[in-house]
Amino acid sequence: MTARPARSARPTPETDQPHDLVGIGIGPFNLSLAALAHGIPGTPHPLAATFYEQRPAFHWHPGLLIDGASLQVPFLADLVTLADPTSPWTFLNYLRARDRLFPFYFAERFHIQRAEYDAYCRWVTEQLPGLHFGHQVDAIRWNPERALFEVAFTQLDPHGEAEALGRAHTRHIALGVGTEPHIPEPLKSLAEAGSVPVIHSADYLHHREQLLDAEHLTVIGSGQSGAEIFLDLLRARPAGREKLHWLARTPAFAPMEYSKLGLEHFTPDYTRYFHALPEPVRDALVPHQWQLHKGIDHDTITAIHEELYRRTLHGGWPDATLTPGVCVRTAGRVATTRVELHLEHPQQGTRSRLTTDAVVLATGYRERPLDQMLDGLHTHLRRDTSGRPRIDDQFRLDLDPAITGNIYVQNAERHTHGVGAPDLGLAAWRSATILNNLTGTTAYHLPQRTAFTTFGLTPHTPKIPAQGPALTPLVQSN
Repeated sequence: MTARPARSARPTPETDQPHDLVGIGIGPFNLSLAALAHGIPGTPHPLAATFYEQRPAFHWHPGLLIDGASLQVPFLADLVTLADPTSPWTFLNYLRARDRLFPFYFAERFHIQRAEYDAYCRWVTEQLPGLHFGHQVDAIRWNPERALFEVAFTQLDPHGEAEALGRAHTRHIALGVGTEPHIPEPLKSLAEAGSVPVIHSADYLHHREQLLDAEHLTVIGSGQSGAEIFLDLLRARPAGREKLHWLARTPAFAPMEYSKLGLEHFTPDYTRYFHALPEPVRDALVPHQWQLHKGIDHDTITAIHEELYRRTLHGGWPDATLTPGVCVRTAGRVATTRVELHLEHPQQGTRSRLTTDAVVLATGYRERPLDQMLDGLHTHLRRDTSGRPRIDDQFRLDLDPAITGNIYVQNAERHTHGVGAPDLGLAAWRSATILNNLTGTTAYHLPQRTAFTTFGLTPHTPKIPAQGPALTPLVQSN
């Protein structure tokens, strides 16, 4: 049976009238922007904003919602609180709506579980207007006659098949397409073939039962996800017959930098400082800051050690090998069901082989490339010496003056804004910064200073941006 061609969507008041803002992607960051854009305080007209997401519904890392796994940021790092604690979309208001405020109060939890954060975000998406799931954005172009962006999209049915084509016009765009799982090159062909279980941690829970059936398991990656998966597998394996390997490139299974002054690297003050640094300095700095965002929280490290120690109480050692400082040179299939990893230890200058039945790649995520989506604007887009988009301190792509609208980016600016780009704790501040710039007003009051640390000898003084065009009377949102 041939696929049914997509029909053109009927024009609606929403597609006929230009929006002030179109958001592409509905993850936590664009959901934060949507929540703060809904009923901006002090503005006479509502912001005409709409958001498109390819997936049929909101789900935040569903393959990693391991029982008991917690966020690494406090609950105050919700979608809105650090910009507007009076918003109806706070985590505390979510608890109130679910009659759970008192249980939360007595639980005395500053760090909530990931599953609870996912449920909170889904609660917001179920009530917040202007969110369109099952809409795949295909292209973005600039219409010079109308001085608007054209956003072409495909409406998908529940099975992900094209159902209708549509187009929206907007003055500004916010890209929040998120990141994608990173699979190291030596293991890419095995992961893609699917003939042996080599999976990314993003899909861990979907394959957990299959993994537990494997005789020998290997986890690769020293970050929080790798630690949580190793701990979950360890707890599920019988004592003395664990048959687990945990490998990592980092020189140690190291704790996250979680000191109070260390956390100030995730403040607007440090973000502004980092952005003002020369490009070569920024590029050299980020790899050395891995413990700020790629370490393991103290509780998880403690739980792993306690579980390993518990298995020594009656003599003997658990059959679990934890080896940092190791890289995978190559990998291949042995027979039809096993994997052979060719390992190297650079400090020792040694190499060895490890045969295993399944591999979990807790190897992190990479920013999704924007080039395909922005192909219609490539001649207008300014890039740095490495070919990456230049992004200013208001989170806007650097476009030539022929384009009068702005394209804002969320979680695609680590090379310009530092390690805080993917951090949930900066979500509300970044969204408020974008909305202040977009409206040309101080829609949200943002603090001038956020850290006790003074970064640099000549501190960057934040200014209220005047570049954002003041909005003319707006089209009413549907």
